[in-house]
Amino acid sequence: MAFDYAVVLTGGIATGKSSVAKIFESFDFKIIDADRVAHEMLELHQDKIVELFGSQYILDGKVNRKALGTLIFGNKQEKLRLETLLHPLIFSEIEKQALELDLLKKPYLVDIPLFFETKRYAIEKVIVVYVPRKLQLKRLMARDSSTKEASEQRINSQIEIDKKKQQSTYLIDNQGDLKTLQQHCVKVKDKILDDFRGR
Repeated sequence: MAFDYAVVLTGGIATGKSSVAKIFESFDFKIIDADRVAHEMLELHQDKIVELFGSQYILDGKVNRKALGTLIFGNKQEKLRLETLLHPLIFSEIEKQALELDLLKKPYLVDIPLFFETKRYAIEKVIVVYVPRKLQLKRLMARDSSTKEASEQRINSQIEIDKKKQQSTYLIDNQGDLKTLQQHCVKVKDKILDDFRGR
């Protein structure tokens, strides 16, 4: 079975998950990136995108992700159509990569932004990257130059960060600076290695 040595990396939007992923890469952890897999699946299945949504969503031989995102954001029916196509393809590819990494008998991360929302992956150990909602909102507005209303809408489309925090195996608090974040990551890395020792 896949995911024997997997640890999920998740959090909320703008909590600093990408920074944590980079730090764990510097610890020589392999990382399966669900977003990257999703982008690959979109490009591989352009014909299906045209079939479902029309050729206007292909631009210069690539899927116009921005236009597609605008279509599905706020439209539950279209979002469901896209997810019905993509989620099984993404899962299958992640499972394939996980089986290969399991052979190394070392823990690795599976970066899944919506791990708690999709409930698709049978992975027990979970890192949650956490900041309080107020700071999450502030960082998202700064990062995307978006309005408070638009940022709140995006945050509200995910499970509350405090609920994710309660379900974490390992918690990385990212309210401080980069040095503090690195120190938190070292502690969590050591704990993960300890937990998987002797498997």
